[in-house]
Amino acid sequence: MKNNSALFYTCSLIEFIGRRQKLKRSELVRFMGSKAIERIYRYADVFHCEPIEKTADDFVTKLHIPEGAFDNVASCRYTVPDYWVIGEVYERLIEDISGDDAEHIAERLVEVYTSWIDGAISNYNTDFYYQSRDYIYECYREGKICA
Repeated sequence: MKNNSALFYTCSLIEFIGRRQKLKRSELVRFMGSKAIERIYRYADVFHCEPIEKTADDFVTKLHIPEGAFDNVASCRYTVPDYWVIGEVYERLIEDISGDDAEHIAERLVEVYTSWIDGAISNYNTDFYYQSRDYIYECYREGKICA
C-alpha cells in the first residue's frame, strides 16, 4: 500500500491544522479523535476539492480545537518544510508500519502521531524529517534515533 493519497492528504491536513493552532501534532490528534481522523481519511478525495484552509477551518470550528503555544515553525532556524512535505513523511511511515493492512490505517496514524517520533519529525532544526523512509521506519521500530 504505497502512495496512499488519502493518507497523504490526512497527514498534511493534520500538519496544516497543527501549525495554524500551534499544537503539537500528538495533542492535535488527541483533540481530533479517531472518528474525525477516520472521516478525513475516508473522504479525503472530497475534502481535497476545497482549499485546505477552508477544510482546516471547518474542522477547527466543528471540533473546537484550541490554540496552543507550540510553534515549531517560528522556532525553526532554517528553511521551514511545507506542510505537504511533512505530511508525506508521516504518510510513508504509516504506510511502512501498516503494510497491506489498509483496514486499520486510522489506528496506525494515531499510534504514530502519539508516539515519541512526533517530536523528532516536528523538530525542523534537525535533519531527521528528510532522512530516508527506511531510516525513519527503522528508528520508529527501534523506539529511538538510530546511530
